[in-house]
Amino acid sequence: MTLASDQEWPRAAVLNIVGLCGRHLGEHTPHLSAFANRDQGDCQVIDPVLPALTCSVQSTYLTGKMPNEHGIVGNGWYDRELNEHHFWKQSNQLVQSRKIWEVLREKKKDFSCANLFWWFNMHSSVDHSITPRPLYRADGFKSFDVHTQPMHLREEIKADLGDFPFHGFWGPKAGITSSTWIAESAKWTEEKHSPDLSLVYLPHLDYDLQRLGPNDPNIPKALNEIDQVVGELISFYEKRGIRLIILSEYGITEVKNVIYPNRVFRDKGWLSIKDELGLEYLDCGGSKAFTITDHQVAHVYLQDESPSFRKEVRNCLESMEGVEKILEGESRKEAGLNHERSGDFVIFSQEDAWFAYYHWLDDSLAPDFARCVDVHRKYGYDPAELFVDPKISFPTLKVVKKLIGKKLGFRTNMDLIPLDPTLVRGSHGTRPKNKLDYPVIFGDGIHASNEYLAPTEVMNSMLALFES
Repeated sequence: MTLASDQEWPRAAVLNIVGLCGRHLGEHTPHLSAFANRDQGDCQVIDPVLPALTCSVQSTYLTGKMPNEHGIVGNGWYDRELNEHHFWKQSNQLVQSRKIWEVLREKKKDFSCANLFWWFNMHSSVDHSITPRPLYRADGFKSFDVHTQPMHLREEIKADLGDFPFHGFWGPKAGITSSTWIAESAKWTEEKHSPDLSLVYLPHLDYDLQRLGPNDPNIPKALNEIDQVVGELISFYEKRGIRLIILSEYGITEVKNVIYPNRVFRDKGWLSIKDELGLEYLDCGGSKAFTITDHQVAHVYLQDESPSFRKEVRNCLESMEGVEKILEGESRKEAGLNHERSGDFVIFSQEDAWFAYYHWLDDSLAPDFARCVDVHRKYGYDPAELFVDPKISFPTLKVVKKLIGKKLGFRTNMDLIPLDPTLVRGSHGTRPKNKLDYPVIFGDGIHASNEYLAPTEVMNSMLALFES
């Protein structure tokens, strides 16, 4: 690959439309379809990263490495030294491989990059970054905000665009408002700073595809909403002569079954359960075996490393309804998941199922955070956070009361989330059977073929934007 000389150096943007796949391009996405098909072009299908999860996929795209090298084995994992689980951490130092902007900076010392909401976006070596980051106060309250680099960008962009609509980014109100704000922040960053590379994350499709499932009649509305936002971005960048690639991380498929591995382990007597103020919490460090769940993927960690116990756990997993694939040892290595952060077993569900983190058997004993939007303390990813509990009478009134209480300085839990994971209709993480549900890439320099593009080659497709 021959990169441009300093005098010819082009500028580029990469739009990450989460959940987009080949089946979505058509009448409901006229702007995306036109861009994909211009100059007799087409979509290139990407072989999904395993696990097909936001943090793992983005890290592979930006480093050209698999999880065994960059270390991002999921959206979260268990730290065996701290005896703590961690989800949705944001430090860029967690990604243990060189990133695309660092590669390009070796060729052009003043190369600049803006990262707008791609993950692991705090304390990065990019020049400009904006990422969601609540402020956690000493009195227990949480204020929604963003973190920026340089720090002064935060107040500058909020003065121009208003506060980031955090409730539109995740939770029951998640929707188009967050993607619209991010798109506007991309334009704002381009107009103010003109980076050589802009990385733009647009999450809108992720929400209803999980809430409703990919076959719901309301999905065309969500497709049209993101198409309008992206259409404006395409026009904006092309008017400024910026080369452009559009890609996605994974496709979301219909699910109808929920798997509860921690409940199975509890029945086996392997979990350590803490009673705290009358509620049940999982004591990971004291459990013989436990599971950190993540959509259609789960990491199983063993404290008892004896061969006999490992075999017993393996037999249990093999008999667990809905589990399709069990990786350990050599198979874990072949999948690119042999990293110290991975579980002793990495399991994948069948395509129509997903893993819930629940360990309690009685909902009245569920941890206090279970009914809240709390992405850090839960022992796995919880898509039920996209719903308001349908059992709550007059939920809007309850929300208003709680918000008034918070404004008056009273502590309160926003305990509005259902404990019914069967509400969820879409998931991802494993490799779908139908290639129409695979992620895609299209735009400048992309030439479609009948072969799947390896996910580790996506970075080279981005680098090609800077060829002379």
